[in-house]
Amino acid sequence: MSNSLRIVPERETPKATLKDTVNIHGVHDTLRHGPRTLASQHNNQSAVQNRLENWERTQDELKLNLYRNVYGLHAPVRLMMERKLVSQNPHFPALPQSNIHLDILMGRDSTLDVGDFFGDADIGPQFVDIHNDMEKLRKIR
Repeated sequence: MSNSLRIVPERETPKATLKDTVNIHGVHDTLRHGPRTLASQHNNQSAVQNRLENWERTQDELKLNLYRNVYGLHAPVRLMMERKLVSQNPHFPALPQSNIHLDILMGRDSTLDVGDFFGDADIGPQFVDIHNDMEKLRKIR
């Protein structure tokens, strides 16, 4: 959690190019900059896509920083602890689940998303063996 009170996500930090990572001998310095891959050199995400993907995280960090400034350090720590507790879902793994507790703590209880109407894409007419799923979850077998 950073101390900034950012409203929108920051721009993506520029990736290091080959010119930035060479040592005095003119080769890539793997120990300081990590292994060189094509994926790290090629960035095909637009700035808008990056901001949209990080929007919820940035808004959450802003709320936690405001809670910390207004109520003290205990408020965001308590909220994060409560989120962690309710996100550990002990229900049957084969049944469709909805974590309304986490939605309330995240402030998403008053919003309507596509998943609220159509449900999750992976939930459908599935025939599952609940006994095997519970054994796998509890690491019995």
